Amino acid sequence: MKLSNKTLQQIGGGIELPTDHYTELPVKVLQFGTGVLLRGLPDYFIDKANKKGIFNGRVVVIKSTVANKTDAFAEQDNLYTVWVKGIKDQHPVDELSVNSSISNVLAANGQWQNILKEADNTELKVVISNTTEVGIQLVNEDIHQNPPASFPAKLLAVLYRRYQTFNGSSDSGLVIIPTELLPDNATILKSILLELSRYNKLETEFERWVNEHNSFCNSLVDRIVPGKPDDAEVQRFEEVNGYTDDLLIVAEPYTLWAIEGDERVKAILSFAQADEGVVVVPDIEIYRELKLRLLNGTHTLTCAMAILLNFDYVNQATGNEVFTNFMNNVLADIRFAMPYKTDDATAQAFSAKVVDRFRNPYIKHLWMNIAQQYTTKISTRVIPVMHQHFKQTQEVPQNIAKGLAAYLYLMSKIVEQDSKYYLAINGLNHLYSDEKAGVLLSIYNSVPLHKIAEDVFTSDELWGGGKPNYPALINEVQKYFDEIIAGKVII
Repeated sequence: MKLSNKTLQQIGGGIELPTDHYTELPVKVLQFGTGVLLRGLPDYFIDKANKKGIFNGRVVVIKSTVANKTDAFAEQDNLYTVWVKGIKDQHPVDELSVNSSISNVLAANGQWQNILKEADNTELKVVISNTTEVGIQLVNEDIHQNPPASFPAKLLAVLYRRYQTFNGSSDSGLVIIPTELLPDNATILKSILLELSRYNKLETEFERWVNEHNSFCNSLVDRIVPGKPDDAEVQRFEEVNGYTDDLLIVAEPYTLWAIEGDERVKAILSFAQADEGVVVVPDIEIYRELKLRLLNGTHTLTCAMAILLNFDYVNQATGNEVFTNFMNNVLADIRFAMPYKTDDATAQAFSAKVVDRFRNPYIKHLWMNIAQQYTTKISTRVIPVMHQHFKQTQEVPQNIAKGLAAYLYLMSKIVEQDSKYYLAINGLNHLYSDEKAGVLLSIYNSVPLHKIAEDVFTSDELWGGGKPNYPALINEVQKYFDEIIAGKVII
């Protein structure tokens, strides 16, 4: 039995189902992208709100990938199951819900005129996108193509159609929320749209309408959505629940969608009331900082140590008490010196969620994947913390120093073969991508290991003007590096 409108009532208990009359809800959202992140986060929130009678609106999705096949959605009446699995507040979570937020999926190639007609909808209030970071780029092209090639040109064509339909009325503007992982993503998108408008010689009154009556909201999304589970898990799902779902996705319990907006935007995005993971505030920088330092920074500072201790996956390492203690100590060191200050309670609560996420047994996150572009990650996530730390105190943060020593040890394993770089670990060569790999290899080939910390952390080529040139830190990192070389466990 395949999931569809007709089979919904045959699905057994234990699964959250759509409310009655959900097909009658008007379309309020236009979404560029069908990816699992959008289905597992924004669409998840919208569906949750609809089930609580809050937002009462559905989504039309625009699919722009090369295949442009919408068959799976059509066959299931755009229904799909979200399987939330993981750890929350130190307790296991295993929940299923059928998502009915999507009203229709339209392919840009072949259904572009139908997509433009969506701009005529008086109920339409919101535009969401996730076209990857590459998608938000200026391509000077005619927006009257059928369809335009780039996402900004497609969006501009929709906005221009809406402007014409409603004669530029103030209440016809939309709330536009890109979720691409770029800082100031909406600010960048808006500037591209305005430049593209001038390229297309559109009216200055249209540009004024875009500026004054549309809200462009920078946003930050954070949820691991691996997508479809493996074959064994799919089989177990079908046997237990009695139906098949080609659009089934798995998501972790943690959710965050931080949206920069005022009270008007907050009122339009009423689905935010349904889940604490949606935050609409005038400034989202604190959420970006918490994620960058406490989540990403901790990943970075514990990654080399985990590989050194022969752990393949993140959740495998967090099953080890000694490693978990080290991870918690790293979190404490980072909280002490975050460049963007927040209150202790907020940082502590976020840290607890980080630990829950690292322990998720259902997400197979390879440490070797986290190690890619290691030097850049150290530079963006960790070095600013070091600068802030030494502004506050001259004492060396011991656990950060240990993490940096493990990084030095891992970088000592870089080898070059056939113009590619690898990390030679336990007799295996793991393909390694790091734009600074050549510089690192040159340093390790020319400097004795007992001086490696100084030469690495004072290198302009590696760190530019932001290098962490603190003698006390360098000495401590070198001490821990020497202990690792001697075969000692330093955590």
